[in-house]
Amino acid sequence: MSAMADNQVEVSTEIAADAGRLYDMVSDLANMGQWSPEAQGGRWITGGGPSLGARFLGRNRSGWRRWATVAKVTAADRGERFAFSVSAAGLKVADWAYDFAPAGDKTKVTETWVDRRSGFMHKLSDALIGVPERSDHNRRNMAATLEALKRSAEAGK
Repeated sequence: MSAMADNQVEVSTEIAADAGRLYDMVSDLANMGQWSPEAQGGRWITGGGPSLGARFLGRNRSGWRRWATVAKVTAADRGERFAFSVSAAGLKVADWAYDFAPAGDKTKVTETWVDRRSGFMHKLSDALIGVPERSDHNRRNMAATLEALKRSAEAGK
């Protein structure tokens, strides 16, 4: 696992599972809530699945707070990379990516978050969502997400 600047966080783990299968797991919007403490799932708005340019509505939760975002898929390379840009009310929020790389008989999965909020959006979302230290919060959640993904994948679920 590794951390980066305050506006970018990267967390990695090695999972004893095929990269294509792991890609299928993280790009399956309905099931993401099984692994992520914050992302609760979503539904495809356009594209009907993980394809370049497809858009989806994501549901999120932090404590008692709930919100939705719109995301556009920016990379959909099965077994290599699944990435998307998130916006809310037409304003940029973040870029997310899952990268998959061979690691012996395992796959190294790296989850990356890049904060794209403007100063105004940063303050507004901190207040509305109740997460003032977003990079620390995401680092913890990303580590939890990858550990839950690992448990599920290695258990064959």
